[in-house]
Amino acid sequence: MVGTIEWKDAGPFTRGEVVMIDQRRLPREEVFVTCHTYEDVAAAIRSMVIRGAPAIGVAAAMGVALGVQQDADFDTVCTTLAATRPTAMNLFWAIERMRRMHGSFTAASHRELVRIMVIEAQQIRLEDIDTCRAIGHHGAELVPDGKTVLTHCNAGALATAGYGTALGVIRAAVEAGKKIDVFADETRPFLQGARLTAWELQQDGIETTLITDNMAGHFLHSGRIGCVVVGADRIAANGDVANKVGTYSLAVLAKENGVPFYVAAPVSTFDLTLVSGDLIPIEQRAASEVTHVFGVPIAPEKIAVENPAFDITPARYITAIICERGVARPPYKESLAALARRISRVTV
Repeated sequence: MVGTIEWKDAGPFTRGEVVMIDQRRLPREEVFVTCHTYEDVAAAIRSMVIRGAPAIGVAAAMGVALGVQQDADFDTVCTTLAATRPTAMNLFWAIERMRRMHGSFTAASHRELVRIMVIEAQQIRLEDIDTCRAIGHHGAELVPDGKTVLTHCNAGALATAGYGTALGVIRAAVEAGKKIDVFADETRPFLQGARLTAWELQQDGIETTLITDNMAGHFLHSGRIGCVVVGADRIAANGDVANKVGTYSLAVLAKENGVPFYVAAPVSTFDLTLVSGDLIPIEQRAASEVTHVFGVPIAPEKIAVENPAFDITPARYITAIICERGVARPPYKESLAALARRISRVTV
């Protein structure tokens, strides 16, 4: 599995830095970006150098640590990072956790405060890997043996600190000895499925077939697909899920064809302050992502474009939501709240 993001300390008298793989360049080449300031991290999140809700949460935590290292105004650091992308709950969760840590050590020296904040950011990264493995542990039991799993976008090691949420479920099922293969849809317009998911699973030796987004209905109707597993960027109290645009369509098609539809995401993705998905902010991205592919125009000039990065899948289409603390089933208002309160006892 690829190393998505790391904090690097060059030495005792050298400032730390954040190193992340540039996901825009995959799978053609593996290039790493080094961030020296919180502004660098904010730019990396905004421009999709790093993406995936848990991964940008880790990046934001490390960005806060860099900001403290710079001795920048703390509120400005947090506000700048929070303004990068509006939908993923993990971003705001991580920044708030770093805020609380910072507030607990206001009397510390600058050097000591930097050390504390770096340790906290690194802890968030390590916890995310453990969390994904626990999600995989719970989700593997739901994957039918001898069938194909369909996934959308990229919810793998690249979207997290490592292992993955939806792909963590797939990896854990394979590790448990289940004979499965994967259909990865391309996920227009940014092609996270074609570029990232297919590459990740191929690196792991997991049998993977790439399909275009509009082939999903055909294969769901064929009987070949045993389940659909996707990630999430924010989950409302009623179980509505924000995920990469196209997820809603898949969920409707899965329901029509009697195929279980699973969402895999950490508790840090839950936003129980929102009663429904209608209240989740949806990021609108640049028109050029739709009109161009790798810089090559594919549409008429000046054509009107809509480019929402996410859509909302209503809870009624979701068979179960898998997190590190267990599996939530309808009614989600009760089951998600119960999991949010529970302390995980799973060790993997």
